[in-house]
Amino acid sequence: MPRRRPIIIGIGGFASNSGKTTLLCKLLQAFPGWEAIKTTRGHYRSCGKDPQTCCVSHLLGDEPVVRSGRVETYTPGKDTGRYWDAGASNVHWVIATAEQVAEGINRALLRVESSGVLIEGNSFSESVQVDLMVMVAPAAGQKIKSSARRALAKSSLLFLAGEATRDDQVRFKKWLAGPGLAAGSGDLPIYTQHDLSELIKQVRRVDSFSAV
Repeated sequence: MPRRRPIIIGIGGFASNSGKTTLLCKLLQAFPGWEAIKTTRGHYRSCGKDPQTCCVSHLLGDEPVVRSGRVETYTPGKDTGRYWDAGASNVHWVIATAEQVAEGINRALLRVESSGVLIEGNSFSESVQVDLMVMVAPAAGQKIKSSARRALAKSSLLFLAGEATRDDQVRFKKWLAGPGLAAGSGDLPIYTQHDLSELIKQVRRVDSFSAV
């Protein structure tokens, strides 16, 4: 019998340091035994940075790099280390150029043995079918990078990180319905840390439906 495809939950972010890693770790705690994938998109010889100062340029090549297991991915304080600390049963780190992201994620997915996997990043959602895509935004601002705009069009819900209030939810709802964003963005349900249990229920519904 072929192995069942894992539930894929995407965690994207409006910008860097938006709170997506924190949310992903909370979901790992709620779904013990699940795995996690971190995507790092680099620019091979084209980002303009000195290769000695770019944290991943030396890892980029003709094919994406996938590192798995605690020995290869655990670094205290780094995102992948936080995944392990939150209870991930395995962690996979995909290092790839923009053109290699899809292949890298698919290679990582072949290594997933758990029933579900959480993937952090935006770009992968353009080429990998996810069961639920969560976009994370800081409550204090509404700036959004280009990859997040594209991921937003595929998103199921929005999560406001930090000490978001109901007023923040209303403000974001109006902004999402405004011009410049994907059609239908204004209809996305918006969650805050106060609604985290409801978000977890949404993930459980996806997991339960897939198991049928």
